[in-house]
Amino acid sequence: MNIEQYLPVLLFILVGISVGVMPQVIGYILGPNRPDAAKNSPYECGFEAFGDARMKFDVRYYLIAILFILFDL
Repeated sequence: MNIEQYLPVLLFILVGISVGVMPQVIGYILGPNRPDAAKNSPYECGFEAFGDARMKFDVRYYLIAILFILFDL
């Protein structure tokens, strides 16, 4: 087996990874970073949060959601 046979495949993989990663790195480096209190605060639709974010839903909610997905497809 000769490694030169796999060179185009390795080159294709490296180019694909670089095309996916480089725009993210460039955006992170060149993008503006000006945090303030309003940007870092949680968005709650204009009023204070109430209840627990991890409240339990009724089983009927999940059944209706599953039926919707089945009949929507």
